[in-house]
Amino acid sequence: MSGSGINKETDESGEIQIGPTSEGMVRLFFRTSQFELPMDFMPDEAEEIAAEIIEAANIARQSAPKKKKKK
Repeated sequence: MSGSGINKETDESGEIQIGPTSEGMVRLFFRTSQFELPMDFMPDEAEEIAAEIIEAANIARQSAPKKKKKK
């Protein structure tokens, strides 16, 4: 799959819902106009995912083009 993955731009929009399940899992629920995808994780796995999201956000913040200050 050439051109797919993290860096591929898309016009697709969607939503993510995150919450606990009645079974003691953490559910990430992805919804777009084309599909719905529930993914359940153990709490420890969810914490690892959260740490990865925070790390990616910090890296993205550092690599984003710097905005020019208005005078």
